[in-house]
Amino acid sequence: MFFPRINVKDDPVRRWHRPDRHFFANGACQVLAFAFLERYADIDFHARWIKPAAGFTGNHIYVTDGFHAFDYHGLTTEQRLLAFGFKRAQRFFPGWNAVLVDVPTQALISEPHFRQIEGLHLREPGQFLHNALPRAREYLNRFGDLRSILSPPKDR
Repeated sequence: MFFPRINVKDDPVRRWHRPDRHFFANGACQVLAFAFLERYADIDFHARWIKPAAGFTGNHIYVTDGFHAFDYHGLTTEQRLLAFGFKRAQRFFPGWNAVLVDVPTQALISEPHFRQIEGLHLREPGQFLHNALPRAREYLNRFGDLRSILSPPKDR
């Protein structure tokens, strides 16, 4: 989760021209999650939504296999990602809490699919100033090929 000092989500031009890390941390995390799942479809990862408790903000979507997690920071453990995210949110919003909700891959980029999940409101890649999916794929390239880290060794 990333809490910007100013609200840029209502301005498509300012939103688009933010640095990639900020763009994918605050408003386009679902597109990055989809790009990851698309690239690593052969690895057992799925999307997970940090859904804030009623009355709070701070949504975030990342991908996980139950141990590892990936978001705009890169690869880490899910435990570490959640500890960092919860601590940061609670610093900004005392009493902040959230639940974890698994999200089907198609819901990350399709309004008809995400509307089926109560409280989930996302933008499709084409609802940004420009299509955000190519940008997410390019950002994902910065982390190299994660397959060797994430794939279990093959029996010889």
